[in-house]
Amino acid sequence: MKTISTQEIKRRGISAVDDDLKKGPVHVIKNNKLKYVIMDEEKYTEMISERESSYDARLSRALEELEKGKVQEHKSIDDLMNAIESETE
Repeated sequence: MKTISTQEIKRRGISAVDDDLKKGPVHVIKNNKLKYVIMDEEKYTEMISERESSYDARLSRALEELEKGKVQEHKSIDDLMNAIESETE
């Protein structure tokens, strides 16, 4: 994991991360804590695309289960929790 401090970015400008970005995301440290992540546009777009694909797949599976009648309806949180607990026993 590549890191750089906010002070270093202030001193050198954003170009301070250019070389490290070629190797992957760069974590920015502020007040001795990891605070931000800088990544190149291509990696960001890829990450968002994967996230959207994953969401679409989960939604499709959920709709299929709904159509097949595999979905249970619970009238309260207590009913849901009781159903979950009985499945784990």
